[in-house]
Amino acid sequence: MKYTGLLTTFAFTVLLSACDSNDSASIDQGSNPTLPKPQRGLLPAMTIAKPTPWGDQMPTAPTGYTVSAIATDLKVPRQTLVLPNGDILVAEGKGGNAPSLKPKHFIAGYIKSKGTTKVASGDRLTLLRDADGDGTYELQTVFADNLNAPYGLALINNTLYVANQDALVRFDYSDGQTKASAAPEEVTKLPSQINHHWTKAMTAGPNGRFLYVGIGSNSNITERGMVAEVDRAMIWEIDAETGAYRPYATGLRNPTALTIQPGTGQLWAVVNERDEIGPQLVPDFLTSVKDGGFYGWPYSYWGQNVDERVRPQDPKKVASTIAPDYALGAHVAALGVDFSEPVMGAEFADGVFVGEHGSWNREDPAGYKVVFVPFSNGRPAGAPVDFLTGFLGGDGKARGRPVGVTVDPRGALIVADDLANVIWRVTPR
Repeated sequence: MKYTGLLTTFAFTVLLSACDSNDSASIDQGSNPTLPKPQRGLLPAMTIAKPTPWGDQMPTAPTGYTVSAIATDLKVPRQTLVLPNGDILVAEGKGGNAPSLKPKHFIAGYIKSKGTTKVASGDRLTLLRDADGDGTYELQTVFADNLNAPYGLALINNTLYVANQDALVRFDYSDGQTKASAAPEEVTKLPSQINHHWTKAMTAGPNGRFLYVGIGSNSNITERGMVAEVDRAMIWEIDAETGAYRPYATGLRNPTALTIQPGTGQLWAVVNERDEIGPQLVPDFLTSVKDGGFYGWPYSYWGQNVDERVRPQDPKKVASTIAPDYALGAHVAALGVDFSEPVMGAEFADGVFVGEHGSWNREDPAGYKVVFVPFSNGRPAGAPVDFLTGFLGGDGKARGRPVGVTVDPRGALIVADDLANVIWRVTPR
């Protein structure tokens, strides 16, 4: 099948969208964003930054911070876990097996693929070690392989949990171990049929009894029907020992990273919202997650703003929708989140770091950086602060795309870059 005519229509639609789009300030980042009216068209605006090597360049951190590449030549690094002895585990891989439904989704998938690495999926965990503490990780070795697009990582006592795209598995782990001693044991299966959103974000609960796993929807707004969305667009609470699970919170289109707030035990998430109603809608968000809470998908967005594309509607569900805590901006594609610690410096001591992978479906690119959301009294307070930039160059080309962010309590932010296949380490001088 040829797509010449479709591509012509796509180009015309993008031009119209650029002419008619709202000003970028029409959606405010923060706790009370101002949302524009939805825009509908044959195709969404699409601009994907062409990949280019870093060369002799590096990401830019604030004055007083040093950036170093501690691991290179990886195979699609997504999320990281700092182990008690200071070793770092890196989950490497890419998944998904959802076929395109419509011509516009074919184009979207094609454009999106142009901004990703050509490196094959690692389907493994790599271990990094800095034995003498000088900031150079001299050991880079495979801890476990033959996994299935691993993403979420968690350590509870002497058990390492890995969320593959199709199952939660576990390994026995002892301090200082550099290679898994046996094949993983399956804890419970995870939804993987079709897998439009394949990533399985994960964090351990504060007492170690439960794991929380984010499971994205199988569509933008239920194009595959509700049967395909069973057990999806939600966060599962899983008993770490038995594998028994229940829906913890629902109506979350794609919860891509989870973390526990120190001192409170509160679960927080970053969530990627829906597409195709304009370049300034809908803001991806950071939110605390309430047990039993419903967050709108697919019926409404940012609280009770009804998405008129969804049929049939559910007014009772809309009325029960919880508005998120903090807007990160439309289409920034937040894929990483972690709470900071005082060792990261006074300006970045209280708040969360968020890895923004970067947009593909808006005229002016958004994201492509790591931001810091300041907190006060346990809640987001103030505008996000750019912390690590330079992934999108002034030439409009992408040198990297940040995913997972992990705070090392020894005083560093660990950032996975799945375009350059690098792990970056940012430290106060």
